[in-house]
Amino acid sequence: MNIVLFAMLGLFIFMMFRRNKKTKEQQATLQSQFAPGVEVMTSFGLFGRIVSMDDEENKVVLELSPGNLATVHRQAVTKIVEPAVADEEPTVVPDDASSITSQETDAAPDVVVDTPDEVGKRLNDEGKKDI
Repeated sequence: MNIVLFAMLGLFIFMMFRRNKKTKEQQATLQSQFAPGVEVMTSFGLFGRIVSMDDEENKVVLELSPGNLATVHRQAVTKIVEPAVADEEPTVVPDDASSITSQETDAAPDVVVDTPDEVGKRLNDEGKKDI
């Protein structure tokens, strides 16, 4: 019974070290892709573009929006944001609304259009205040 317990403990320790090693390798490959102009996301949810990097002090300067800069620790940058590429055709938007409106007048025969005076009278008849 003791042998099984020590084997399980050894397996647990081995898996723990293996996971840490994989995490460090992933972080190293990610940080090797950092360069000025790359769109990134920080661990706390800020999106920005890398402006400059200081390897000695482990600092990265991000441009959050035009003219707004933020300095963060290099390890706070956790993800490179790649722009979404649309595989399908872009949606064509017409210049006027006439092509998207229905030409038929019988599209909704059950709809009754009330004037503002009729709506006010109906609300007053139901015991509600006039708006």
